[in-house]
Amino acid sequence: MTTTTLAVLVPLLPFLGAVAGLLLGRTAPGFVRPLAVLPTLTALVLAALVAVRQGGDAAVDAATELTPTGSVPVELALHVDGFAALVAVLVGLVASCVQIYSTGYLRDDPRYPSYAALVSLFTSAMLLVVYSGDLMVLLVGWEVMGICSYFLVGHYWETPEARAASLKAFLVTKLGDVPFLIGLFALATDAGSFRITRVLGAVASGSLDHPTLIALLLLGGVAGKSAQFPLHTWLPDAMAGPTPVSALIHAATMVAAGVYFIARLLPLFEASQAAMIVLAVMAAVTMAGSALAALAQDDIKRVLAYSTIGQLGYMSGALAVGDRGAAVFHLLSHGAFKALLFLAAGVIIHAAGTNSLAAMSRMRNLRDRIPDAYWTMTVALLALAAIPPFSGFFSKEAVLGVAEHVVTGHTEHAPAAAGWIVLVAGLLTAVLTAAYAMRLWLLAFRGRGAEAPDHGRQPLTMTVVLWVLAVPSLALGGFAFRLLPDWFDGRDLSPTLTTSVLGTGVALVGGIVTYAAWRHTTALTARVPLGAVAAHPEGDAAQVEAEAIASHEPAYGDIAYAPDPADPGRLLLGPLHRHAAAGFHLDALYTALFVRPVQAGASLVRFLDREVVETYVRGAGALPRWLGTAVRRAQTGNVQTYVSALLAGTVVLAVAVVLVATGA
Repeated sequence: MTTTTLAVLVPLLPFLGAVAGLLLGRTAPGFVRPLAVLPTLTALVLAALVAVRQGGDAAVDAATELTPTGSVPVELALHVDGFAALVAVLVGLVASCVQIYSTGYLRDDPRYPSYAALVSLFTSAMLLVVYSGDLMVLLVGWEVMGICSYFLVGHYWETPEARAASLKAFLVTKLGDVPFLIGLFALATDAGSFRITRVLGAVASGSLDHPTLIALLLLGGVAGKSAQFPLHTWLPDAMAGPTPVSALIHAATMVAAGVYFIARLLPLFEASQAAMIVLAVMAAVTMAGSALAALAQDDIKRVLAYSTIGQLGYMSGALAVGDRGAAVFHLLSHGAFKALLFLAAGVIIHAAGTNSLAAMSRMRNLRDRIPDAYWTMTVALLALAAIPPFSGFFSKEAVLGVAEHVVTGHTEHAPAAAGWIVLVAGLLTAVLTAAYAMRLWLLAFRGRGAEAPDHGRQPLTMTVVLWVLAVPSLALGGFAFRLLPDWFDGRDLSPTLTTSVLGTGVALVGGIVTYAAWRHTTALTARVPLGAVAAHPEGDAAQVEAEAIASHEPAYGDIAYAPDPADPGRLLLGPLHRHAAAGFHLDALYTALFVRPVQAGASLVRFLDREVVETYVRGAGALPRWLGTAVRRAQTGNVQTYVSALLAGTVVLAVAVVLVATGA
C-alpha cells in the first residue's frame, strides 16, 4: 500500500467504526466494544506506518478536485509532513487508550454504544484535521469535532450541569468559529485557493492583501477551539462529561486543533507583527490566569481543565515567538501526560463510586487503595510541573528557550516584545504550575477528608492504560528533543542552560512553598476538635474551620467535618482565592455584558410580537369579520325581503341619477 492510501485509511477506519457502532448498537450489542476499539487501534498502527514512511522527509501531497465551486476550488487533499505524521500518532494513541479505558469505566452505562461511536467519530474528525491539505476539508473535521463535543459533554444529560456544559461548549466555540470562517474565506480569496501549500506560497510571495486582518479573524476561531482567553470559559464546565471524554478532548483532539492549525499556517501569522503580539498577549494572559484559577479549584477535573488551558497557552506562546517545532513538541508531550492525568483521575472517581466525589477536599487514604493511579499520576504531575527528566521538562524548556532567543536577538521570526511577554509569563506560570500540581498530589493522596466507601479493585483495562501512558510521560522528552528537529524544520529543541536553570528553579520553589503551606495548614487543622457529624450542617462546619485556620484558633464546639481544611491554595492565594476559584468572574461578566442584554432583547421582541404585531393582525382581520357578519345576517332566505331590497336599491339609484343630471 502506498503512503497516500494508508493516510486515507487512518481517518476513514474510525469513521466506519462509528457508523457500524451506531447501526449495530441496539441489534448486536456484543459487537459494540470490538467496533469501538479495533478500528481505532488499526488507525493507530497505520498512522505509525505513515510516520515511519514519511520519516521527516518531504511532505506527502495528494489531491483530487471535488465538484467545481467557482473561482476558488475545493479539493480533497492530503498534506502529511513531519508535524502531521507525529500528531496523528498521538491522536491514535490517546484515542485507543480512551476507548480501551472506557470499556471498563462505562461498562454498566446503557448509552455506551452511542458514546463509543461518538468517540470514534471524534477521533476521525481530528485525524481529518491533521492530514487535510485543504482548508475547507479541514473545516469539516473542525466542525464535526464541535458537534461531537456537544453530545459527549452532555452524555449525562439527566443532570442540569451536563446539559448546561454541553450547550455552553457548543455556543462558545461557535462564537469563535464565526470570525474563523470569515477569515478562511478572506484568506482563500486573497490566495486564490483553499490548498494549504498554495496559501503558504501566496504568503511567501507577499501576495496577500490583508494578512493582519485575516490572522486576527483566524485567531478568534483558535481561541474558541483551543480554549484561549477570552473564549476559554467553556472548558472547565465541560468536565461534567465522562472522564475519558475529558482526556480525549484535552490531550489529543478539539483543543489541540487550534494550536495545530496555527502551526500549519504559521508563516501567515508571522507576516503580521500585530498578530504575533496579540497571540503573545493572549497566551500570556491564558497561562497566568488559568494557573491561578487551577490553584483555587477543589474539583480534581477542574484543576486539570485549567491546567490544560495553561499548557495550551505555552503552545500558543511558542507560536507567538515563531517556533512551531517547540509548540508541537509540547503538544505531543502534553498529550501523553494530560491523558494520563485525566484517566488516573477517572480511577479516583471510579474508586469513590460516583462522579460527585471528585472534590479533592473529600479524599482520604487513596494512595493505598489505588496504587496504580497513585504512581502513574505522580509521574504525570512531575511531567506537568516540568521536573527533569520527565517529558514536560524538555518540551516546556523548548518553549522558554525559543522565547529567550527572541529576547536576546538570536532569531528574527517574532518581535522582541512577544519574546519578553512569553518568557516572563512562562516563568511565572512555571511557579504556579508546580504549586497546583503539588497541591493536587497532596490533597488527593494525603488528604484528610471523609473516606469514601471502598468499591474494590478497578477493571484491568483501566489500570493497564495508565501504565501505557506513563511510558511516554516519563521517557518521551529525553530522546525526542534530539530526534524531532529532523521532523520539525530542523530547529534545535535542546534545553538551554539559562531557561533550564530558571524554569526548574522556579518550579522547585513553587512545589516546596506549596508543601510548606500544606504542612502549616495541616498543623493548624490538627487542633480543630472533632465531634458529632449532626452537630452542624456541613457548610457551617466548613465555614467554622476556615475561620479557625484564618485566626489560628481552634474552632469552638465539637464539630466533625468531611472536607479537608488543610488546603494550601487558600493560604497561598490569600484574598485572591475567592476570585480565582470563580475563574475571575468572567462568566458573570459575560452574563452581564452579553447574556442578559440578549435575554432582554428577546423579551422585548416577544412583547412586541404579542402585544403589537398580533394586535395589528387581529385588528386587520376585525373589519372583514364585521362585514362578513353583516352580510351573513342579510342572507335570510326570504324572497320578499330580497325583492324589497332590490326595489329600494333601484329607487336610490334612480334618485341619484336624477340629482346628478339636474346638477349637470
